[in-house]
Amino acid sequence: MKETRKEIIGMTPLDTSARALRAPRLIDRARRPLGMAAVIGTITLLSSVGATAQAAKPLPCLPNSSGPTTSAPTPYPGGMCNLGTLGGDWSVARAVSADGAVVVGEAKTSVGNERAFRWTKDEGMQVLEGLSGISSEVRAISADGAVVVGRAKTTYGDRAFRWSKDSGLQNLGTLGGKYSDARSVSADGAVVVGWAYTSVGNQRAFRWTKDGGMQDLGTLGGKYSEANAVSADGTVVVGESLISNNLIRAFRWTKDGGMQDLGTLGGKHSRAYGVSADGSVVVGYALNFNGRERAFRWTEDGGMQDLGALGGDYSMAYGVSADGTVVVGVAYTSDGNYRAFRWTKDGGMQDLGTLGGESSVAVGVSADGTVVVGYAENFIGNWRAFIWRTQN
Repeated sequence: MKETRKEIIGMTPLDTSARALRAPRLIDRARRPLGMAAVIGTITLLSSVGATAQAAKPLPCLPNSSGPTTSAPTPYPGGMCNLGTLGGDWSVARAVSADGAVVVGEAKTSVGNERAFRWTKDEGMQVLEGLSGISSEVRAISADGAVVVGRAKTTYGDRAFRWSKDSGLQNLGTLGGKYSDARSVSADGAVVVGWAYTSVGNQRAFRWTKDGGMQDLGTLGGKYSEANAVSADGTVVVGESLISNNLIRAFRWTKDGGMQDLGTLGGKHSRAYGVSADGSVVVGYALNFNGRERAFRWTEDGGMQDLGALGGDYSMAYGVSADGTVVVGVAYTSDGNYRAFRWTKDGGMQDLGTLGGESSVAVGVSADGTVVVGYAENFIGNWRAFIWRTQN
């Protein structure tokens, strides 16, 4: 049965539970309390809703991916290419290397296990070495595709990990509690950010390095924080945190400045999910005056800018190119479906289509903004990892 409002935007690009993959879910309000808040920063609407001027033209599919094809009974709209699975009925792409050549994510195996994968056009989808027997979820990849981070199940609980072919799987530990999750990694793979529980059970954003270990980045006044992305050089971290009145706000952290509250679009809360290579552009979503989640692009000079939607009321930004000019995410259409989008200042928000189903979500983009990855429904309603490419 089709839902009136498919609340995929209540599901972050990092939620990979089987239930979340089978059906969108509501925001976990127990974990993410909301409330009234003053507007902080500048609010601007960028480009008309659903703008399609100068839409990017998709390229044909690479080897070890499928569609679009003119001979298909129903051609895949939008130029999305299916990366396949590990033998099961779903897969999800989470991130892509700087040059767009390596894609990582997780997929279901033929025996029903969830495993982290690494995809290239030459080798296709392969289980990450050292993780074949471990339930794991990938979050991010270094610029050259050599380092992967995420979380994996251990005998002690879910733990953040850092993986490379040379060093294998490394448990990054916690902040004294039982759980941790790595969400992003610097371009050279040396800095990892995410969240971890403390010894008293609070969830905190962390920044990890080999020499310094796991550093608690604090909060904006509340008990909870979460780091979701890091700049190329590892010096700027973005994410979300409770503030003193128990509202959630997007933050930008630096060593010298600490956590900066990026405000909202006039509503109750905001979250940051992506940051440009130099740390100057932040993307995510925030509530507007009407209480609608809207994708935003933030800069120091321009403040928080509303990127619009695809004819519906809701949108979320999950990734941004190295120079901050290309933003990807998910937005509602006028008919109530949610679609992966690619946004540019000149072209506005472009619907990237699906793999034959109704819905899709874009979560990662290459450094130059020409390669987008995420997950989309196929003809029978199963999620599949996708890659979408363009020349401009």
